[in-house]
Amino acid sequence: MKDFRELKVWQRGIELFEKVVNDSESFPKTEVARIIINQVLRSVSSITANIAEGYGRRKGKEFEHYLYISRGSTNETIDWYEKIRRLGYINDDIFKKREKTCQEIRAMLSKMISSL
Repeated sequence: MKDFRELKVWQRGIELFEKVVNDSESFPKTEVARIIINQVLRSVSSITANIAEGYGRRKGKEFEHYLYISRGSTNETIDWYEKIRRLGYINDDIFKKREKTCQEIRAMLSKMISSL
């Protein structure tokens, strides 16, 4: 592969990013919601950003290191979505869909890591 954007895991991550952005547009216009939006966007952005950065450093353990960071960001995104659900900003159905997507991405990353 010539480009990180060809990686299925990156493609899945960018789809998740788009969904998170769309979800956040319906959140209340409060200071707390603004802070939460900022944090969840950072965590979901980190998933694909670390895949991209690691792909550019495909030497030794560096790529693996970035994939581990990306995998951790899937957990962080689930954590933020749990908080968002508990605050009533999203319903259980949306939460379950985002959680499932994060789990799928995490599994893809784990498979990549074990193949290195």
